[in-house]
Amino acid sequence: MFQDITPLLLDPKAFKDTVDLFVERYKGKNISIVAGIEARGFIFGPPIALAIGAKFVPLRKPKKLPGKVISQEYILEYGRDCLEMHVGGVEHGERALVVDDLIATGGTLCAAMDLLGRVGAEIVECACVIELPELKGRERLNGKPLYVLIECFECCDSQKMKEENE
Repeated sequence: MFQDITPLLLDPKAFKDTVDLFVERYKGKNISIVAGIEARGFIFGPPIALAIGAKFVPLRKPKKLPGKVISQEYILEYGRDCLEMHVGGVEHGERALVVDDLIATGGTLCAAMDLLGRVGAEIVECACVIELPELKGRERLNGKPLYVLIECFECCDSQKMKEENE
């Protein structure tokens, strides 16, 4: 079930307040990298990175980054995908925050953490605007902290009701 964040983005005050909630949580935590997952992690990651004095590292789909990259494949509920990151964009020992708009099954966040971990980054936390708890993505994070602003139970419940009525 697709969750649309466009209404949030169309409301400048709500968008700013959302970014400010993340900034408040992460300022002063010595985070040197904000890694944003394509594509909606690119919306929230850069303003958070700027506000806390960290660099922004894009984690992109295959063949979208120029130059040398490292890749991490992962399994989705409907197939396979891959994330890529520039070689040299992250140094061993840097403290990273992973940002995306939503966590569902957790596969993309796990791939992002694996990719950063392969170059020696310390994952401080993952941050998402929305969580779909019924899909149990948090459980796949192997104990890594996850901070979310909204847990969306109703979304999954409405899908269940639709399936039950068919």
